[in-house]
Amino acid sequence: MFSQTSEYALRVVVHLASLDGKPATIPQIAAATRAPAGYLAKVIKSLSRANVLISQRGKHGGSVLARPADQISVLEVISAVDPLQRIKTCPLNIPSHGTNLCSLHRRMDDAIAMVEDALRRSTIAEMLQPGGGSPLLDPDQPAPTVKLSIRPKPTNRGANRS
Repeated sequence: MFSQTSEYALRVVVHLASLDGKPATIPQIAAATRAPAGYLAKVIKSLSRANVLISQRGKHGGSVLARPADQISVLEVISAVDPLQRIKTCPLNIPSHGTNLCSLHRRMDDAIAMVEDALRRSTIAEMLQPGGGSPLLDPDQPAPTVKLSIRPKPTNRGANRS
């Protein structure tokens, strides 16, 4: 029912919520969430456009939540990257049905509405409450770490030689 993109987005937001406002870079988020860094860049961009995250590029850059975790719903995160699709018209394109859904499709849409409601009432802060275990960490494994390699900035030696 939920896409891999939604899963990654939720991991990102839950991880950032656990950092209490400290910014995290894409490599740090990728390591902590076990998600591919290249794809996370796209996810983070979508979350930023939806005002779930604030991202800043550069030396002191990174991403943080745009609001406190108790003010961000799980539905908001999912909707930013891959919104749930409600059934608004007959999926079979039967002209006489139009927007009057048959009992099957009405029940399916009602189920999607119930899921939306449950996700709307669930906050990111609730995902971090004690007793539920961390959604990102395996208690039998050490926490992931990021090893950053710092390479010297290339120089233009010899570029202006005659």
